[in-house]
Amino acid sequence: MSVPAIEAQSLSFSAEGRIILDSLDVRIQEGELLGLVGGSGSGKSTLIKCLAGLLTPDSGSVRIFGQDLTGVPEHKAEELRGDIGFVFQYSALFDSLTVFENIALAPMRRRGYSRQRARDLVRQKLAQVQLEGVEDYLPGELSGGMAKRVGLARALAMEPKILFYDEPTSGLDPPTAASIHQLICATRRNLGVTSVVVSHDVPALLQIADRIGMLEAGRIVFCGTPEEFLSSPDPRVARFAHPSEPQESGQPEG
Repeated sequence: MSVPAIEAQSLSFSAEGRIILDSLDVRIQEGELLGLVGGSGSGKSTLIKCLAGLLTPDSGSVRIFGQDLTGVPEHKAEELRGDIGFVFQYSALFDSLTVFENIALAPMRRRGYSRQRARDLVRQKLAQVQLEGVEDYLPGELSGGMAKRVGLARALAMEPKILFYDEPTSGLDPPTAASIHQLICATRRNLGVTSVVVSHDVPALLQIADRIGMLEAGRIVFCGTPEEFLSSPDPRVARFAHPSEPQESGQPEG
């Protein structure tokens, strides 16, 4: 079997005395699109931040293409994080910087791009996310959907091999959300990036993901194809796979 793009073993993380990830294991193959679902507080966002090197787990390991991301010197971790892009739930753009400056910041600081080279790169990345002519806009002048696209363009500017998306359609109307999901698929298809998408939009994930992983109480309790997800007899999975269907509660009615 080939070396996975991402592998976590016995990953644990806690905050303020609460266990958020509990000895979790996961393997994600190169080029795969994994959707992550689960209730609020189940650990989805914390998991992808640990996998991306944005949070340091209490214990366990994360490997990126077979190389350890945890427990290595910071310069080595920084090198590995160069292969990773992250699209934040609320875009996380710098309000005082223009779209150009937001996207060009990392290439200019970390790779020494000249301003002209960075401007060419920004135009290219904005074209990839189907958003052109907004380089001089400030984040406050963008719609929610435009800000999400700029966030993706910024992540793509460093030519990542892995992309994490944290609730990429949160707060968007259905047509705009659908366009973002199409963009996620196109990015994966055209660039071959390994993609991990956290979302409450289960129907959309079933359409775009190769596998669905479900978290509960800090552990992955299911991981399989969309077809396996829909047919799972596990009542925990069924609550997400078929939310409109009544579930047995074990309590008498009335």
